[in-house]
Amino acid sequence: MSTPVSDPLEALPRMGQESWLVGGALRDRLLGRPTGDYDVAVAGDPRATARLLARTASGHPFELSEGFGAWRVVSRDRSWQVDLLPLAGESIEADLAQRDLTVNAIAQTLSGGDLIDPYGGLRDLRERRLRMVSAQSFARDPLRALRLVRLACELGFAIEPRTAAAAARSAPALEGVAPERVFAELKRILCSDRAVEGLSLMDELAITPVVLPELSALHGVEQSRFHHLDVYEHTLAVLAEAIELEREPQRYLGASADAVGEFLSRPFANELNRWQALRFGAVLHDIAKPQTRGVTDEGRVTFIGHDMVGGHTASAVLARLRTSDRLAEHVAALARHHLRLGFLVHEMPLSRRAIYGYLHACEPVQIDVTVLSVADRLATRGDRSAEAIAKHLELADQLLGEALAWYADPPRPPVRGDELARALGIAPGPELGRILADLEEASFAHEIGSPQEAVERARKLLQGSIGSGR
Repeated sequence: MSTPVSDPLEALPRMGQESWLVGGALRDRLLGRPTGDYDVAVAGDPRATARLLARTASGHPFELSEGFGAWRVVSRDRSWQVDLLPLAGESIEADLAQRDLTVNAIAQTLSGGDLIDPYGGLRDLRERRLRMVSAQSFARDPLRALRLVRLACELGFAIEPRTAAAAARSAPALEGVAPERVFAELKRILCSDRAVEGLSLMDELAITPVVLPELSALHGVEQSRFHHLDVYEHTLAVLAEAIELEREPQRYLGASADAVGEFLSRPFANELNRWQALRFGAVLHDIAKPQTRGVTDEGRVTFIGHDMVGGHTASAVLARLRTSDRLAEHVAALARHHLRLGFLVHEMPLSRRAIYGYLHACEPVQIDVTVLSVADRLATRGDRSAEAIAKHLELADQLLGEALAWYADPPRPPVRGDELARALGIAPGPELGRILADLEEASFAHEIGSPQEAVERARKLLQGSIGSGR
């Protein structure tokens, strides 16, 4: 029986076909960056090599594209994957000529030997520069313009000016690229340590108007005196604050910071954790401000309804990028509810019912949207901002503790629905649901505690002698 291997490249030279490590895998090895994702060019049939590698290294082989002829082998423990690609041309040099950037146009035979570097990629690695292989690099695949931004973010490399100009010229063609491919690159840009710089670079290369026109539309949208930035720059500032909260939650998130950090680090959707999903929320939280902007007779700038409209817009953006419904619904909820905590600041100290109302309205994103509201508040530094930030952080500290408790043990009425129906002599239906909802809120507010108190309150509700708290 074959056994798993830690480095599948050691097994490939024994497969009988000449092969070369190429692309990002070799680049990352030369940079000392760990990788378990390998691209291997094969002078022969990738299918036969993939199946033999899978048997030898205990992996699973499958074809990536019938038209392209590439195969992938994934280890059973998911610790590595190898993409086996037919040579693009009659030689490895011809293959490298088809690649996008010089740092990706380096090869090394797996049987040993010198590096093959026809375009000066090694020098560009040393000088931390991204440079195109040829003027046709981006025309061959317009997605390469977005990938250029992603690599600049992930590697911290500068883009050579002629390469930047060529990428910008190719940007309009991104409209014809499959949305899933666009999202895969955009996701990695937003998840990088240089996400803010990445969005700025997308803007400089004329990419944003094509892949995120809603974000581009935020440029120049002026706000009220409580803001010091236009909507676009404010959005980047909120993203920067969200990233800082992820790095140092203890700085602003109060007594629950560690627990919040652990919660938001959990896997969520589209290979993102909740912190990373929050970055999408930061980018899209004010996305509807252009179409909701108004000015009162007194000259005050308003964006009435931008939270609700923004929820629909955020959902539409992510649907267009073909993300999962879960991510789209989550980010839409962040946009819808990001203003709620700020409104409650003026009601401090909050009653138990006000706390319940906030948590119930924001469910299931109570924790996430509270953190987003902190990032939003920290990025808003207009008139009287210091006092406003202090009060916002105080309330967020309280609500995060309540939200964590809610998530761990959601509130419920002190009596089961079937028991209450029997005690009241009513059938299950909307009326019973309304009463149970009131009892849940009253229990959270510490107004009732026992099943007996719950039944007594329910009778009064049914008789109309007290009003529902809702």
